[in-house]
Amino acid sequence: MDNLKITTFQGYLFWENIDKNLQNITMRLSAIREKTNLIILPEMFSTGFSMNAEKLAEPMDGKTMKWMHKTAKQYDCVLTGSIIIKENEKYYNRLIWMRADGSYEYYDKRHLFALGKEHETYTPGDKKLIVELNGWNICPMICYDLRFPVWLRNVKSEYDLLLFVANWPERRIAHWRALIAARAIENQAYVIGVNRVGHDGNEVYHSGDSTCIDPNGNVVYYKRDEEDLYTFSIIADEVKKTRRALPFLKDADEFKLV
Repeated sequence: MDNLKITTFQGYLFWENIDKNLQNITMRLSAIREKTNLIILPEMFSTGFSMNAEKLAEPMDGKTMKWMHKTAKQYDCVLTGSIIIKENEKYYNRLIWMRADGSYEYYDKRHLFALGKEHETYTPGDKKLIVELNGWNICPMICYDLRFPVWLRNVKSEYDLLLFVANWPERRIAHWRALIAARAIENQAYVIGVNRVGHDGNEVYHSGDSTCIDPNGNVVYYKRDEEDLYTFSIIADEVKKTRRALPFLKDADEFKLV
């Protein structure tokens, strides 16, 4: 397990405009000047958090998936973020874990945001995704999942990094910051949250507040209110030392969701 170099993009998203978002992100990523292992984009990075799935949804071989492969290959890294997918006549808020060689895995958002009527448009997922990268076990999640610690519980230390892609509004940003820190401490893992900035098509303001918290609750990275492309490292020894000094996960309850 080596140290992991991560690039986060806290971006402004152009409402329901796939082409403009992909162009903007391509331009912003061109500022990357060092080798990175993982690039993380926000939730629904190509459209904004829209319920207009009938108009915006793409197939799994659509334009955004092709762009993700091209971009991952260009930077020789994994690229992740969620997009609107149509499959078998259903719509999904789907996180894509795209590798440089074009292979990918995905996670469908389990907890749909009923307050925003997401559950009326999208189909929930029912399976967690744990992926491996440079010896790290990583559990990617989407926005509202952050509020549900049972779903996120690090049973038998199954992951070392928990990450969230989000469109989390500024009006509830105190919850975002508190819950990310709590998830890091209780699961003895790094937690990264990548949010968007700016107003969406419903005039909801997003302040970003993208962050990385280490397993002891310390802030590694934090940014508010503006677009930000930032590359930083997370440290393998920090996870190992924390779990060795404070073996709390060994005392945790074991359970399975049904």
